[in-house]
Amino acid sequence: MENQLEYYTETGKYRDKFDQGFPTMAAYTAFRQAVYKDGALNLKTKRLIALACGLMASCIRCVQGQARDAINAGATKDEILEAVAVAVIMGGTAVSAETWRVVKVLEELGKW
Repeated sequence: MENQLEYYTETGKYRDKFDQGFPTMAAYTAFRQAVYKDGALNLKTKRLIALACGLMASCIRCVQGQARDAINAGATKDEILEAVAVAVIMGGTAVSAETWRVVKVLEELGKW
């Protein structure tokens, strides 16, 4: 089974290459950075929401990155599992089938 964080890092290089080749993506990058600043919601809460959204969207990189970023923002294993459970309730079997990725990222980070 592939290492989820290595996959995230390797595929990110190609996303970055695309961004460099299409300079308009700089506006999206600035928007993304602004969204994740503390505001009415703190960074940890935003990362937990983003993790659930990533699962709902079936976005592999989103799930990998947001699980890691939620931990880095101070989320606990239990908080992550609850956010994932909300996504499962909303998305059903298709979301449940991808929860293994979250568990694997948590294992890779030594949080499981």
